[in-house]
Amino acid sequence: MLQKIVCIALPGMAHFEFGTICEVFGIDRSDMGGPRFDFRVVAADPGPVPTKHGLSIVVPDDLGAAEDADLIAIPAYLWKGFDERVLDVIRRAAARGAWVLSVCSGAFYLAEAGVLDGRRATTHWMYTGLLAERYPSVEVDQNVLFVEQGNIVTGAGTAAGIDAALHIVRKELGAAAANIIARRMVVPPQRDGGQAQYIDTPVPECRTDSFAEVLDWMLENLQEELTIEQLSRKALMSTRTFARRFRAETGTTPAAWLNRQRVIRAQELLEETSLGLEQIAQQTGFGSAAVMRHHFVKVLQTSPLAYRRTFGAAHLTDELQTA
Repeated sequence: MLQKIVCIALPGMAHFEFGTICEVFGIDRSDMGGPRFDFRVVAADPGPVPTKHGLSIVVPDDLGAAEDADLIAIPAYLWKGFDERVLDVIRRAAARGAWVLSVCSGAFYLAEAGVLDGRRATTHWMYTGLLAERYPSVEVDQNVLFVEQGNIVTGAGTAAGIDAALHIVRKELGAAAANIIARRMVVPPQRDGGQAQYIDTPVPECRTDSFAEVLDWMLENLQEELTIEQLSRKALMSTRTFARRFRAETGTTPAAWLNRQRVIRAQELLEETSLGLEQIAQQTGFGSAAVMRHHFVKVLQTSPLAYRRTFGAAHLTDELQTA
């Protein structure tokens, strides 16, 4: 169970990336039905920790609090050397199976600790080349928002750190908990980790509400078999223009976006209702439980049945025995 979260404050760390970790894990949202974590900020040397922006954050606790944490989080920082004490904390956390999360250039600390050896990982696209050069044993992916490899999650820059953190919450506590945090933060409840970090072609400044209306319509009609031809007509665009515009707006393809939204909706139904798997597959547009299972395993590395047993209300789990 994800309960104790420790963020390690590093000299030269960036305020925003540090703040995203604090925002996701450090606020009590139990009044909204969300989680309340035992959140700690620690430092190798307690006291004032200088940040990238010239300010200092006073951290009273040392690294001892990290030894039994369920998740260790490393924010972005100016990598001018590594503290062996922090590296050891990361190694021990990874070895005991705790989650280890890095945001942006925090991935360099994970790579230096050796926990990324032989794994896929990412960081901000400006630093992926340097990460690959310094650590050739790491498979660096520059075109994604975050990467999960076992108990290690690396996030790209800034807002992608929120996506990575919410991904861990969703894996451990379910879609409902992650959605409550996202709603409180006023951010999308889920962006697929495989989405592009940035788009080469900028979105035109002169925009209308038509595309946003199409996205809303897609969400309202997930149960339908939506084709790109149908969607492009709805958006009053050619198929080619719609596909290009969709990627520019969302960072992914219409099919991939739809499948991810269907998985999210299926997660909610598995958690909150006693509907059978075939019913949920029909209501979310997968068509059959077998197809839904394929996408669950691909995206969440688990089956719908196992997901409901973990995150569904206790009185609902027996319903699946005959599904």
